[in-house]
Amino acid sequence: MQKKNIHFLTQAAMIAALYVVLTFIANAFGLANYAVQVRFSEALTILPIFTTAGIPGLFIGCIISNVLTGCALPDIIFGSIATLIGAFGTYKLKSNRFLAVLPPIIANAVIVPLVLKYAYGIEPLWFSFVTVTAGEIISCGVLGLILAAVLNKYKTQIFGTV
Repeated sequence: MQKKNIHFLTQAAMIAALYVVLTFIANAFGLANYAVQVRFSEALTILPIFTTAGIPGLFIGCIISNVLTGCALPDIIFGSIATLIGAFGTYKLKSNRFLAVLPPIIANAVIVPLVLKYAYGIEPLWFSFVTVTAGEIISCGVLGLILAAVLNKYKTQIFGTV
């Protein structure tokens, strides 16, 4: 039992660390925050298909990323909650990876534009809905599905019994 808990915590920590590193890479290209966002780290929202450790790992990684990239407090809170909702939804839909990418896309498409408007004053709201949704489709939908296909070949070696 203790070995299983250590394995879970290690996976969650590694996922959080990967999320932070990938967010910093996107941030270096100006893609991590504000109206136009293509966070490479959001591709990791596919991981709850393979391990439940992805849920807390993504949430903690998003919190750390948002703090370290200088996001406003509402963004830190609600942006991270959007990622948590998306990760949990992905886990619930894990039997169909094409449907499993939808929860993070939808959660971020609904929550993040509102955060952008009220935390940063970014207008018009419709533009944020379009750009955030497009970025999430690229990150979660395209990159996430590519990542899932690659990881599926090695899932037992990487995640243990799935």
